[in-house]
Amino acid sequence: MQITDEHDNDPVDLLILGAGWTATYLIPLLKREGIEYAATTTDGRDGTIRFRFDPNSSVLAPFRTLPLAETVLITFPLLGKGQARHLVEMYESTHHMPEHRRPHFVQLGATSIWTAPTWQDESSPYEYSDPRAIAEDELMACSDGAVLNLAGLYGGARQPRDWLSRVVKSKADLKGKGALHVVHGEDVARAIVGLHRNFTPHKRWLVSDIHVYDWWDLTQDWAVQTLRSIETRDGQAEITTIERKRQEELLAWVGELMTEEGVRALPRDSSSLGRVLDGREFWRRMGIWPTQGRIR
Repeated sequence: MQITDEHDNDPVDLLILGAGWTATYLIPLLKREGIEYAATTTDGRDGTIRFRFDPNSSVLAPFRTLPLAETVLITFPLLGKGQARHLVEMYESTHHMPEHRRPHFVQLGATSIWTAPTWQDESSPYEYSDPRAIAEDELMACSDGAVLNLAGLYGGARQPRDWLSRVVKSKADLKGKGALHVVHGEDVARAIVGLHRNFTPHKRWLVSDIHVYDWWDLTQDWAVQTLRSIETRDGQAEITTIERKRQEELLAWVGELMTEEGVRALPRDSSSLGRVLDGREFWRRMGIWPTQGRIR
């Protein structure tokens, strides 16, 4: 389906509520797969439908601009009690599917709701009081809804190595870092299409790239790569010196921590990483597997 500036409310297979970063990977896949779609943004840019969800408004007009869809993908977070039910009721009251069927709602969530320092999968207990988890549970209770709880999103300009300067500012910060879990935007898009085609109502899924990364191992590897690139780079001497010192400091911290903590080799065993995520079951159930490999 080609999105145009005129929205005639023709039914679509998949409606994206909130066409942001994920949609940059999802929309090209939908086009390749011949899945008819429509998408919204808050300002109606790029030929999308202008739509902003207001959990405190009961005005139906914004929902009437949306097409009927088999699957409604909610990319923005819903919080606490009431918001999910309100969105479902507003959409279903303005869109009636044939044969008394109901739309399938898919909420994108985060794996941060699983906090126990051990192996976790979609069947593990989670933080039921988390505002996002509350809304997700409500969505599954009041509709034919499912949730994709996504690991850290990366792809394009969004790269895990760029997170290092934000999360590791000291040796103590690095000492406290255990496992990292991610999923590439390409695989997020494939997961959404997989669930659209093989829908599982009232089901929460944990979605990752099925790898467990060790922050110490990544820090060491990225520091080495950066030092090598510095040697071949033409740039300002002052900036290069500061960057080199930072990378050498990170290398030293990793080595010191390995000695202090009795770690003989990297990556550390998963048993010493605290919270680790098992993302196999979703991909097995969908009959597909991640395609992007390990982060570098």
